[in-house]
Amino acid sequence: MSDMGLLHVYTGEGKGKTTAAVGLSVRAAGCGKRVVFAQFMKGAATGELAGMQRSPGIEIIRCEEAFPFYNQMNEEEKKRQSNCHNTILEQVLARVEKGACDMVILDEVTYPCRWVLLDEALLRQLLDTARGQAEVVCTGRDAPQWLLDRADYITEMQSVRHPYDKGVRAREGIEY
Repeated sequence: MSDMGLLHVYTGEGKGKTTAAVGLSVRAAGCGKRVVFAQFMKGAATGELAGMQRSPGIEIIRCEEAFPFYNQMNEEEKKRQSNCHNTILEQVLARVEKGACDMVILDEVTYPCRWVLLDEALLRQLLDTARGQAEVVCTGRDAPQWLLDRADYITEMQSVRHPYDKGVRAREGIEY
């Protein structure tokens, strides 16, 4: 097995999947690697994005439109979000094909997989193309079995206790 271009999956019900991917991005960029951080399902500004935007080694690709939660979207919104997700995949694939990145983060990609809000064949093509040349990290709950079957690393985040269970809302700088 090559030591380049392995696939990581950070999944599970616990907090920390995106945070772990951000940490790996910062580590890689700090070592001179070129990172593409692609974010799905999120359109609002977050603290991690502000920090990563200051790093010259990290390029962020995401949809700037903030969509409602999936179960609150109408069919037109789902179509627009699907188009946005496929555009993100195409942009990342183009960078991988050019050899323009050493690491790809596909943050929250498991959700559009589950809800069919992206072209799964395009995602598989991206993973196949990156194999052996760019490290890929996929994050999100309920990772599909086909993705787990391909993974070299699987990290499952488990929630043992969370303040949300006691009514504490998500806090800026901590949860987002």
